[in-house]
Amino acid sequence: MVQNAMRAYLTELIGTFALVLIGVGSAVLAGDAMGDLGIALAFGLVQLAMVYAIGAISGSHINPAVSVGMLVSGRIGGRDALAYIIVQCIGAILAAGVILAIATGNPAYSLAADGLGQNGFGAASPAGFSMQAAFISEVVMTALFVFVILAATGREAQKGFAGLAIGLTLGMIHIATIPVDGTSVNPARSLGPAVFAGGEALSQLWLFWAAPILGAILGAIIWRYLLEVPQVEPAEARERAAAHA
Repeated sequence: MVQNAMRAYLTELIGTFALVLIGVGSAVLAGDAMGDLGIALAFGLVQLAMVYAIGAISGSHINPAVSVGMLVSGRIGGRDALAYIIVQCIGAILAAGVILAIATGNPAYSLAADGLGQNGFGAASPAGFSMQAAFISEVVMTALFVFVILAATGREAQKGFAGLAIGLTLGMIHIATIPVDGTSVNPARSLGPAVFAGGEALSQLWLFWAAPILGAILGAIIWRYLLEVPQVEPAEARERAAAHA
């Protein structure tokens, strides 16, 4: 049991590392060539890949907000949720450090001037969106993302297609909201770059924790209490089968 838990924690660290390395790395290292659409696709595709690569081991949360949503929905316990969040943050910070190490290999790069793909609002927003706009965006988009994850991995979902639904949703969320605040919907993704960028990125980090977690809770509540089909107990299942015989 302990070995299985440690295996799950390690895969969450690796999965979050991959998400930040590829997603944020695409913005920092290739953003000028790829544009917002390319960056959005990078986030969506790496999310899709991680669902299929590590989903059977840890569930492939790779996002503290998703772990909170899974906790609220009853799919994960408090101890595992806390451990997941810790290792996800470690993975994100490690990935941001690797991106910075690569970026500094270009003499034209400046952390102060070019940033590290950090999220921001107001003057730090890619298109000048306000704090209120960023907060609303993060709450609503994270609620939608967590809802899709819960629905795509639920008992009634089509088997084998969860990765596609989850990856495509994350990509579409980025397409819609990169101009607002760089798109977080993932507190660990925001934490990693902010640790190295410092300054305004750190001072605004609270929003990219509070809003996604609130959104995750809302998405989980909507799914669990309004739409999820209750699990049928064996005796009740037999009675239903007999009634329809």
